[in-house]
Amino acid sequence: MFDFKNKKVLVTGGGVGIGRATVDGFVKGGAQVATIEINPERAAALKAEQLDVLVIEGDVTKGEDVARAAKEVEAKFGGIDILVNNVGDFLNIVKPFEYMSDEDISKLYAYNLHHVFLVTRAFIPLLKKNGPGASITTVSSVEGFRGIPNGSVYAACKAGITGFTQTLALELAQYGIRVNLIAPETTETPQVPVSAIMPPENKKYLPNWIPLARFGKPEDMASGIMFLSSEHASWITGTALHINGGVLAAAGWYKDTGGVWTNLPIVTDNGLGFKITNPLNKS
Repeated sequence: MFDFKNKKVLVTGGGVGIGRATVDGFVKGGAQVATIEINPERAAALKAEQLDVLVIEGDVTKGEDVARAAKEVEAKFGGIDILVNNVGDFLNIVKPFEYMSDEDISKLYAYNLHHVFLVTRAFIPLLKKNGPGASITTVSSVEGFRGIPNGSVYAACKAGITGFTQTLALELAQYGIRVNLIAPETTETPQVPVSAIMPPENKKYLPNWIPLARFGKPEDMASGIMFLSSEHASWITGTALHINGGVLAAAGWYKDTGGVWTNLPIVTDNGLGFKITNPLNKS
């Protein structure tokens, strides 16, 4: 479906989940692919399974690792055509903002926004070498487009990606470099194994919560990334591609147990079977 022959691609966090599906998709499309992966075991597995992929072990939240990766990619490829900022994680930091520590805020910022700045800035010169026609796609979240209780900093970082994407699209348009983002809803990955943590009795209600009746798959997100990186999207820039099974369109509406749409609260738990301790709730 997508032809990426002679294209050079960098995907951050390419060892697992959406990142791994994206790496595999670009390889199948004929691209030369590099990735930065923090986890040594995942990096080793990727090297073993995708022999032609340049796997750089490093932490994208550290400027020195990003600079080293840029040098390695330049030495290998000369320039790049496609940058995918994939890394992101809520880090299991789920609490009211009032109780967010400085460390919580710093970690969430580093993993969800700051590394996007670091990597993008480092690789713009390599994109310019291969532009026009080059592109940047960043993996954001549906949470950047709606409120998420007890996830204020995460949501703020994801919303920040939108402003960054739109502004950078204007700055780089003169070089023929497009800049977009995808905004996934909950996706089944080893980091977030939603089906495994959801109690069996709640699984039958999934069509009530998600209009398209399932959680996302890494391949869903990879397909969106590849579309935005392809010639099929050559006049698309500064745009968010929402990949969420209809959840954002529902905007708080869902089907009750009888199949009737409602926006009134009828559930007695969060649907996933775990408790979130709220220090504000004294009862």
